[in-house]
Amino acid sequence: MTWTIAPEAVDSPAAVALWRAYYTEVSDRYYLLHEGRRTDPEELEREIAARTGAELAPPRGRLLVGRYDGEPAGTAGIRLLDATTAELTRVFVRAELRGRGGAALLVRGAEDAARTLGVTRMILDTRGDLVEARALYSRLGYTETEPHNADPYADHWFARPLVP
Repeated sequence: MTWTIAPEAVDSPAAVALWRAYYTEVSDRYYLLHEGRRTDPEELEREIAARTGAELAPPRGRLLVGRYDGEPAGTAGIRLLDATTAELTRVFVRAELRGRGGAALLVRGAEDAARTLGVTRMILDTRGDLVEARALYSRLGYTETEPHNADPYADHWFARPLVP
């Protein structure tokens, strides 16, 4: 069983299914923690439809899909913020495939894709309840920084220099 990481269109069937799984998980985790309920199905559908990922399409972004033994298993995306800075986003691995190294491969693949676009600094935001994500980013050399956006769902911000 091996991982492969490759760019993919944000509207491909694999990317769409993985986006749905990602958004469902992070939304449900938020609402379960803060309101003791899962995401309202209508709200979930509205938000998934509204966040198409168009900003992750070339030339200003990239979406990578990781496959484990050929099956879509995870994603990582980047979007250019300026000529030298990109945001890492949509890092996700299906729950049943976690712990097999895919998340680190996806992040490193996203960093490589960013470097080809001239990026020298990667930033990201996450939430306190996403402890696995925070641990991953720290393990991969990201350091916590001051907030770089006003996202109401973010409470941890990270950055990492990318050397060519």
